[in-house]
Amino acid sequence: MNERPGPDIMLIEITPEGYDLDLDLRYATVDNIAGRPIYGRAACFLHMDAAALLGRAVALARPLGLRLCVFDGFRPAEAQWKLWDAYPDPEFLADPRRGSPHSMGAAVDLTLVDAVTGTPLDMGTGFDDMRPESHHGSLDVSAEAQRNRLLLLGLMTAADWDFYRNEWWHYQLFKPRGRYPVLSDTAAGTRLMPERPA
Repeated sequence: MNERPGPDIMLIEITPEGYDLDLDLRYATVDNIAGRPIYGRAACFLHMDAAALLGRAVALARPLGLRLCVFDGFRPAEAQWKLWDAYPDPEFLADPRRGSPHSMGAAVDLTLVDAVTGTPLDMGTGFDDMRPESHHGSLDVSAEAQRNRLLLLGLMTAADWDFYRNEWWHYQLFKPRGRYPVLSDTAAGTRLMPERPA
């Protein structure tokens, strides 16, 4: 693991009150690809660089009557291993030996919701739907879903995020590898992973 203490480890908690967005942290529930909670508590963190860009995306969505809803942010290295053990497909999950941008606090999974009703926009598939239909540019989803994905893509790229072509929900900082360390829960100080029984 590429851990080192110091100024690189600057994770900020992302809260609905602090960032004017919604949280639906799936890895703290059974509603995820592992079928069981990966995190011991529902909390979201991002590197300070990513948190600043998330704030920019929130500001761009607001005048359109939209809010961001975040599914995941920082993902400790241990959590990446648990997901990989449940679904070892490099088309959708970063091999934990290589390190995921999530484990650097440099990636976020999210969608758009109507700011008035709280209803998620139709994206054609759910979060972590590991099928080709989840790819950006898939023509196998409705025209409405394609428009909504392109709207999310436009907001996020205008806020200076990079995207991952296989997952409509995944955005990350440009070229995070080598710029940010891969962190364990302990090194990050996030206390996301379940406590082990004594």
